Amino acid sequence: MKPFTTAFFLAVSLLTRIPIPTVPKLADPDFGRSTLFYPLVGLIIGLILCLPIWLFPQADALVLAAIVTALWAAITGGLHLDGVADGADAWLGGLGDVEKTHRILKDPLVGAAGAIALVAVLLLKFAALTVLIKHQLSWLIVFTPVLGRNFVLLLFLTTDYVRASGLASAAVKHLPEKPAFWLVLLVIGIAGLLAWQGLILVLISFWLLRRLMLQRLGGCTGDTAGACVEFGEAAWLIGIALSL
Repeated sequence: MKPFTTAFFLAVSLLTRIPIPTVPKLADPDFGRSTLFYPLVGLIIGLILCLPIWLFPQADALVLAAIVTALWAAITGGLHLDGVADGADAWLGGLGDVEKTHRILKDPLVGAAGAIALVAVLLLKFAALTVLIKHQLSWLIVFTPVLGRNFVLLLFLTTDYVRASGLASAAVKHLPEKPAFWLVLLVIGIAGLLAWQGLILVLISFWLLRRLMLQRLGGCTGDTAGACVEFGEAAWLIGIALSL
């Protein structure tokens, strides 16, 4: 299997629960190359999400929005939502202590702050999806996971990874910086052309999240990258919905 084919299937396996062919033994550079396929995997997710909308165009927008929201969590296996929950618990429970914050991030249990954050993100997505479906803007929904995963690339390009081991550590260490930089700019440019209002809110969300990461952790982790995806997607949808 060619390196970039391996990297593509690796990206799919890391970001979704979509079945993939068996890949050969992986090396650390494969994880770095896989990051270049994150936006493409986002596009695949977006197309799958919009299938119910296209198959049942006469269905009520509330029902379709609920189906899409549930399908969204199922496709990703709740991977990024887990980052939202862990991040919220660590931010509230860490009390400014870096070591305690890291310990909570690694804790598989979800606390009150994490549960509230999960409900908030899902509710915001559901409400915004309802508005976009009512206005027949499914093509903007397709682009949402693309933009969300693009900001993982931006985070890895601009922020130190604070853990010495893990899959994300290998991805950051071997990230092809120049292609990733141009890919990030391309996706951001497309987002600006599609809906600049949504892009502005996404950029504000990214800046705030990155600022919190630097203040509390001194960099990013896999959990905070997942939270960046979820908050970026929600911000994009809400920014568009508010402008309609």
